[in-house]
Amino acid sequence: MRIAVVNNFFPPRVGGSSHLSDSLARGYAAAGHQVLVLTAAYEEAPEVEERDGLRIVRLPAATIPKSRLSVSFDIAFTLRRGAYRNVAAALEEFAPDAIHQHGQFFDLTWLTGLWARRHKVPTLLSVHTRLENPVAAYHGVFRGLDAGLVRPVLRAYRPRLVVMDVQMEEYITSRYAGAYSGLEYIPVGVDAEWVRGGEGKHIRERHDLLDNPIILSLGHVIPLRDRVTLVEAMPEVLRRHPHARLVIVGRVYYDVCLERARELGVGHAVLAIGAVSKAEVPDYLAAADVETHDLQGYGLGTASLESMAASVPTVVAVREDNFPGIELHSGENVVLTPVGDPKALGQTLGDLLDDPAWRERLGKAERELVEARFSMQTVLRQHLDVLAAMAGRSRA
Repeated sequence: MRIAVVNNFFPPRVGGSSHLSDSLARGYAAAGHQVLVLTAAYEEAPEVEERDGLRIVRLPAATIPKSRLSVSFDIAFTLRRGAYRNVAAALEEFAPDAIHQHGQFFDLTWLTGLWARRHKVPTLLSVHTRLENPVAAYHGVFRGLDAGLVRPVLRAYRPRLVVMDVQMEEYITSRYAGAYSGLEYIPVGVDAEWVRGGEGKHIRERHDLLDNPIILSLGHVIPLRDRVTLVEAMPEVLRRHPHARLVIVGRVYYDVCLERARELGVGHAVLAIGAVSKAEVPDYLAAADVETHDLQGYGLGTASLESMAASVPTVVAVREDNFPGIELHSGENVVLTPVGDPKALGQTLGDLLDDPAWRERLGKAERELVEARFSMQTVLRQHLDVLAAMAGRSRA
């Protein structure tokens, strides 16, 4: 097959959808398929790049200012004079059998969807992020954008949508009813190998952590993962483990949690490291005793699964049926905590730090779960099966 992969976010830009789209694209190429990647220009990344069997075309883009409305991300959009012409030229030269899009509210998704409708090329769209915001006024704006912009665009070309968890299924069926041709239930995939084998000692030395218990929190700090509940749990953690430290690894786009830490008098125990290279993430995981960041009920994302793959005990605020057909058992293959309950979270974190044997059992079970159900090889096969069936139907 000739597969076009489309995502405004793509390496060297970091992020969950960026890494997943890159891993899938490389997997498609390794399986013998021809792959074109269309993405937005980012910093000093080359306009055209060939690597790992991929041809990557980065289109001129402008970055919108960071704000709460943009979920505090610096989002790059390519929508400008000539954008469709550039997209069409790249796709017509490549002649894809199928297009795999990432992100329903990106302009490259809309432009490639329009081209696909005109040329009768099937499209598969992975919806990574729900247009939601904990601030009520912004949440209303997002609902309006979904209803007035995103849904009509999707309805124009009706892609098949990848459903990664139950929250996403509920979101899709309520916001985009009638705007898609079908649903495919495929969980997020992770590379279970790259996160292992890190060296935690030099991370502890670099940040002067010595033998302190480390609660790691991976990923960018944004309103949907604001870490406020986690910071509010720290007084209980410090009562039981006075030398514990919360280490936040990711760019801080939304700093309410740091203000809250100062208000609670726990600022000394919170280290906001900022963004680090992908190569350093395994080292931070190796240094950690516990990892937690998915705490607002928005699902269990890539970084949590990668922590589980690295055998780091992981605490998340999701339902037991978060993934259709996959059973989560709190305390056995993950640790579940209520949404918005810092007291319960603090007690859970304290219990985990108290019990090294439990952490070891839990980490082993988490690793086995990820290998069995979320490995990139498993998820890659599922995507290829869907894309092959769509391309076959289109040709027929």
